[in-house]
Amino acid sequence: MPRLCVVQWAAMAAALMACTEPPRDAVTPHATAGRDALTGSVLPPDWAGVLEVAEALDSLPPVTPRGRRGPIDHSGRKQVGHASFYSMGFEGRKMAGGRRFDPNADNAASKTLPFGTTARVTNLENGRSAIVTVEDRGPAHGGRVLDVSPKVAKQLDITARGVAPVVVAPIAVPQPDGGVKPGAGAARATSEELRRAVEAAATIAR
Repeated sequence: MPRLCVVQWAAMAAALMACTEPPRDAVTPHATAGRDALTGSVLPPDWAGVLEVAEALDSLPPVTPRGRRGPIDHSGRKQVGHASFYSMGFEGRKMAGGRRFDPNADNAASKTLPFGTTARVTNLENGRSAIVTVEDRGPAHGGRVLDVSPKVAKQLDITARGVAPVVVAPIAVPQPDGGVKPGAGAARATSEELRRAVEAAATIAR
């Protein structure tokens, strides 16, 4: 499976920004990335390889992390389970990744995804989605896979119930050797989402 370093993928994502991309509301989710969205434009040299990795991961069934804390998962596979959200009382507290929690940011806590991972979270009850960056460890509850900020909770419409079934599709996953691997979510990401995912991996994971 090909591996892309942060610099290579960042350059590729920047090149994607120069490509003609149709409006987000004019295409299906599958067409927001890859060959369909970039029809008629020149693909960067490494883009085909990224698509192959991401699409292969996207075709796999999601996994469910077990227990309160599992081994760090660098695979880029989708995860499924329940998400809850932080209370406002956590504002300003230091997260496990070292930064302070901001309820108006896209922070998230995961039991197994590496710090700096950017992922698309989709509420399976209403189809709403948001993109988060993993900067903390949790949730402590054994049956949940993600804690999200109040901002993200509103985007997913889970503030009333407090918890919802979700699928988490990593877009960019930092690797132990300092590289960045495309995850299942990269198969459906726009060029702008890829660029931001790579930037997050490069700054937060180090």
